[in-house]
Amino acid sequence: MGSGTKDHGGSNSVNSPPTSAPSSLINSPSLARSPLLSPDHQQAAPTEPKAAPKITFISIPPPSHSPFMPQTPYVPGTPDRPMTMPPSGARTPMAYIRSRNLTPRFLTPLGSPLRKALRITKLDPTDAWLPITESRNGNAYYAAFHTLCSGIGIQALILPVAFTILGWAWGVILLTLAFIWQLYTLYLLVNLHEDHETGIRYSRYMQLANATFGERLGKILALFPTIYLSAGTCIALIIIGGSTAKIFFQVVCAATDCKAQTLTVVEWYLVFTCGAVLLSQLPNLNSIAGISLVGAITAVGYCTTIWLVSVTQGRLPNVSYNPIRIGSEVSKIFDVLNALGIISFAFRGHNLILEIQATMPSSEKHPSTVPMWKGVKVSYTIIAMCLFPLAIGGYWAYGQLIPSSGMLTALFVFHSQDVARSVQALTSILVIINALSSFQIYGMPTFDELESIYVTRFKKPCSWWLRVIIRTAFGFTCFFIAVAIPFLASLAGLVGGIALPVTLVYPCFMWLKVKKPKIYSFQWWLNWGLGVLGTCLSGLLIAAGVYVIIDNGIKFNFFKPE
Repeated sequence: MGSGTKDHGGSNSVNSPPTSAPSSLINSPSLARSPLLSPDHQQAAPTEPKAAPKITFISIPPPSHSPFMPQTPYVPGTPDRPMTMPPSGARTPMAYIRSRNLTPRFLTPLGSPLRKALRITKLDPTDAWLPITESRNGNAYYAAFHTLCSGIGIQALILPVAFTILGWAWGVILLTLAFIWQLYTLYLLVNLHEDHETGIRYSRYMQLANATFGERLGKILALFPTIYLSAGTCIALIIIGGSTAKIFFQVVCAATDCKAQTLTVVEWYLVFTCGAVLLSQLPNLNSIAGISLVGAITAVGYCTTIWLVSVTQGRLPNVSYNPIRIGSEVSKIFDVLNALGIISFAFRGHNLILEIQATMPSSEKHPSTVPMWKGVKVSYTIIAMCLFPLAIGGYWAYGQLIPSSGMLTALFVFHSQDVARSVQALTSILVIINALSSFQIYGMPTFDELESIYVTRFKKPCSWWLRVIIRTAFGFTCFFIAVAIPFLASLAGLVGGIALPVTLVYPCFMWLKVKKPKIYSFQWWLNWGLGVLGTCLSGLLIAAGVYVIIDNGIKFNFFKPE
């Protein structure tokens, strides 16, 4: 029927090509490229008479499991595990064995996962052109600076407001559970950054979401929350920074009896935006490590100053700790859910964890997971030392009298005459500096996304002048939205419900999809339980936030910041 077989009247002799592997590997893409398998060589190969199978012992070094150092296919033949040669009696010339060992180690089968990984990571030059992955010389210290700066902010000062609805016991319990939950999902994200089987590094939250849920579903689920947590936070920082700058000017002028006329709120927004845009010209995420350190120090500084001043000044007269429960039963339930939204809103920064980890070098022996987790543990220890005293101390000092805007407002409303002007000015300037620093790290994902559009289309990095234009345009767009919607900071409960899946839900489902834990194991049940619970909670918090806004009313002062 073919050149390699005879008819039934003759002997069945098969001309097998010379190989260095069992017959099961003859069709391997690596072996198929061998010149010894060409038709000419098969014609010249001597045909030996059919012989009985012989046993040959071969010794092959153990394979490397590194996704970064691919190996040729491993044949498990050792003196303890003999290998049977093909019945054809074919032999592999010793010269071919020596030449096979000289094959470059980077050649792998075309369909291997490593080839796909190389296409995505090592062979993609755009990572070296974008601000998040432009520099990969970060370390555990940089990770701690970035995580602390992004993980604590002005939203933590609203925590006592949630206690006015939940009360002492449930407030502390739910705050503790939320902290443990978000720390667990943070651990999941750190370990999902690298896929050791394929060598892929997910350097952005949206990359991991698209790889896990699919590109279409990933955008539907994660695009809006991550955009809000980046650009929306920058808008809120302009509102907070500009308003606090006005307070700082009034405090300093009152202390020095100056008669200078203060700027309007919009003008203070503009002053703050100019400072933020100027700092945003630093090229990449690693280059703002010093700014993140300053932001971390100032965040710890104003949080500690506010709760210490509030506690040392003592409780206000006629303070009450009875939870506020007014209205119908439906209204009470939605108030509780809105309080949960405020607590979830206090924990932010999960959308930046993969980006921070992407600034670190990584290898098989020294994966980026180790220094990243060290930095996270240090930073979240400090965050816990700030959040819990703020929530507990603030509620103890002000009780039901605390303003809805949080402890910063309470400090100036109740203690403007009791506390030294220098302390008030120091607190204000710390808030302003922290807002400027946080603007940089929260704006970086948006800078990265905008520049990636240009890089993807034109296949070259952004020039310095184009980068200046992009970041300046982004900063002043945020300024315009801050002037148009100055009440954005009043939507803490609603925003907490929208952003909750990014922090507490998606990491659990990502772990199930990527790591595939054993079905019905503890980890399988834990992640499914937290994911489903978080999904239901997110829907309830969004509904509660909308209901509270409609029921209590909110002053929609468009283009009229106060």
